[in-house]
Amino acid sequence: MSRSQNSQASKRRSAPGSTGQPTGQQQTLVLMSPPGGGPRYPRRRRWFHIVPRWVRWTAVLVIVGLIFRRAVVWAVLAALSGALHLFGANIHLPHVTFGWPWSSSTTATTDVGPLVLQKIEGVDKPALGTTTFNFLFTHSVSKPMGVLPCWYSATFYAVGRASATVNLNPGPSWWKPSTGHYVLRVLSKPTATAPGTVSVALSLPLPQLPQSVHDVSVDNTLSKPVSSDHSWTYPGLACGVLIKPQFSQSVLYAQAQGVAFQQATTLKSVTQPLIAAAERQASTIINGNFITPTLAALNYKVSQFTIHWVIPPAST
Repeated sequence: MSRSQNSQASKRRSAPGSTGQPTGQQQTLVLMSPPGGGPRYPRRRRWFHIVPRWVRWTAVLVIVGLIFRRAVVWAVLAALSGALHLFGANIHLPHVTFGWPWSSSTTATTDVGPLVLQKIEGVDKPALGTTTFNFLFTHSVSKPMGVLPCWYSATFYAVGRASATVNLNPGPSWWKPSTGHYVLRVLSKPTATAPGTVSVALSLPLPQLPQSVHDVSVDNTLSKPVSSDHSWTYPGLACGVLIKPQFSQSVLYAQAQGVAFQQATTLKSVTQPLIAAAERQASTIINGNFITPTLAALNYKVSQFTIHWVIPPAST
């Protein structure tokens, strides 16, 4: 082959579209699309991208406020109360207790009742219903002087004071549910704007009258002699020497105390006011110092409170 023929063959192999292989074989060409080529489809926008951001945040805050509404209301009222107190405004705001959504907003009867009873059981046995009353008593002294009478007596005005003993806590057996001596009923439960209401009924032993002369006293500052009397031989020389009208204060006080005790236990004009005053004071003490404060701490108020006075059994 000549040099010219070789150069022509080389040109044919290097010509575009020439495969350099026999024409009987098929070639597969893979066409690559350039970057960014091909059809483009618009992206779908999510629904929360369509809603304005301030609307989304408002909805979130509303939902959170509804879930934690008790805590939110408590915080708002606390802040408002502090602001009003700072400016000296005296405005009654509703009472709302703090609470989380998972905590109960009410107190069951079984929770309120024992708490109140526990406070009552801590009461002592005070002397109540002090009553003041006046009376007269006479003190006499006589001395034998043969067949001649020799005596001297004086009548005194005295003021006595007596109190009844009220057993406000008769013991655990007295408060057993089967006795019915303590009944607490929940009439309404607390809400966000108003406290709950309860009624309380108690039965207590009747007030006890003074048991000894030491349970009464005599006011020495108000006691004074009223009149005196003596035998015809006094103040003769013999009788006057034997009897001296100066009576010992301790003797007079002991006698006056004995008379006061007798009247405070037997005379109706003294015993009836004494018992009535003791019952009033006992009712005020139990309700004002024990029941009402305890229930107020639990967001309850007492709508009805009664005490029934009963005769205690002999063993009590």
